[in-house]
Amino acid sequence: MKPLVQVRNLKKYFPSNGKVLRAVDDVSFDIFPRETLGLVGESGCGKTALGRALMRLYEPTQGDILFDGKSILDLNRKKIKTLRHDMQYIFQDPFASLNPRMTAGKIIAEPLVIHNVQGPRERENRVNELLEMVGLHSGYSRRFPHEFSGGQRQRIGIARALALSPRFIVCDEPIAALDVSIQAQIVNLLKKLQDEMGLTYLFISHDLALVKYLSSRVAVMYLGHFMELSTSAELYENPLHPYTQGLLSAIPIPDPKIEKKRTRIILKGEVPSPINPPKGCVFCTRCPKAMAICHEKRPTWQDVTPGHKVACHLYTN
Repeated sequence: MKPLVQVRNLKKYFPSNGKVLRAVDDVSFDIFPRETLGLVGESGCGKTALGRALMRLYEPTQGDILFDGKSILDLNRKKIKTLRHDMQYIFQDPFASLNPRMTAGKIIAEPLVIHNVQGPRERENRVNELLEMVGLHSGYSRRFPHEFSGGQRQRIGIARALALSPRFIVCDEPIAALDVSIQAQIVNLLKKLQDEMGLTYLFISHDLALVKYLSSRVAVMYLGHFMELSTSAELYENPLHPYTQGLLSAIPIPDPKIEKKRTRIILKGEVPSPINPPKGCVFCTRCPKAMAICHEKRPTWQDVTPGHKVACHLYTN
């Protein structure tokens, strides 16, 4: 199957007090139609910077991004606006991402107005349709954001992202700011919408259990680099990279008997600064299996088994 999104050697650097912060550093991957690629990693590893670079909310420093086989980095401002019909973004904070001076109806209709899609009556009907689609009553269109709960606000954000009928959506930790009881509802809603509309997601999250449930493949990111990428079932059953193994061992298991028998891997030390990353493998300062070569040479991004990629000297021939 032909990928919908292709990322090749993507880099995103930020200037910082005369130095360079390497938020995303030479990342390559594909996302296929109708799939969910989960993206996990610790805070500050570059997940959000990657998601925003894919949308050109951040201009990439180097590399290429192809959507449906065409590079989006050569597009001018007008063509980028047209691209928004196919690529949309769900923000992490449902409180800050909605304009408090606009009603829910106007917030959801804003993409239709900006892109001059349909007339006023058709837009109103579309807004009501979108509200119903995300589980809200159409009468809520006249309410302001402060009149909604956090979960309802995130549903409005999802409805806004769906307004132009996109094919690809970056979900930037859409459940992180919500209560646990609401998180499952939003994840189930995203899954339902994907099945009904044939959507493709990049799903960014800290919650490894929910990522396993929602994602068909999972990428593990650390300090701007991909450490591992595989199908969800394979990654959770047979993690190869020591960093992935450490993350998965931290997931609580509800059965006390199994939890007691499990060997926990505790990652010691702090995450290095992306301004001054380690010379070799970026994980070498915290890796329990680090070798001499890990401190000198960056591991290559390679297939260990078909479809299971890893960047680790443990698997270098």
